[in-house]
Amino acid sequence: MVSNGEYSDNVFINCPFDDDYRVLFNVIVFTIHECGFKPRCAKEEDEEFRLMKIENLIENCKYGIHDLSRTDPDKDTNLPRFNMPFELGLFVGCKRYGNDKNKRYLVLDIDEHRYEQFISDLKGVDIKGHNNQPQDTVRIIRDWLRGTSRRTTIPGANSIWSKYQLFTVDLPTICRDQNLDVDELTFAEYSTLVYEWLKEN
Repeated sequence: MVSNGEYSDNVFINCPFDDDYRVLFNVIVFTIHECGFKPRCAKEEDEEFRLMKIENLIENCKYGIHDLSRTDPDKDTNLPRFNMPFELGLFVGCKRYGNDKNKRYLVLDIDEHRYEQFISDLKGVDIKGHNNQPQDTVRIIRDWLRGTSRRTTIPGANSIWSKYQLFTVDLPTICRDQNLDVDELTFAEYSTLVYEWLKEN
């Protein structure tokens, strides 16, 4: 287990990592940073066995954001994507059966009732629908982190959204100055660039 201070700042992100989701993923990472927390996800560079890595990440994060909006059948295989529901189950199980009952999690979907068609066991959980809209996603995550952590230092959603827009304008220049390709940034690179930009802005 990491130190309590770091654990209380860590937010586990459970979401798709494909190109279609990239804008939402980037805005989630940015919002978490701007709210004063540290984003963590399976995209962290590590050669560890994937499931073990996910288990360790979940154990070391007080907060979890789980997006179930991409569970539709894959276009090529016609099979559903179970990674996100599986990782949500791991997080809920860790909270229920682990040593920390204070874990908190947010479940996202396209709309707040769609889950009833494919994972009805979540009935009673306060699902939030982001409608695939980045600005809605900022507001949902900001409000949830503010409410569940009770931290009064978290800025408003409009402020975060405005900063994110400024950052996206600056990002190509930042990448060019650091000899990075904006379309090929790793999670660690993107997260670091967000953190450093926010320190200066």
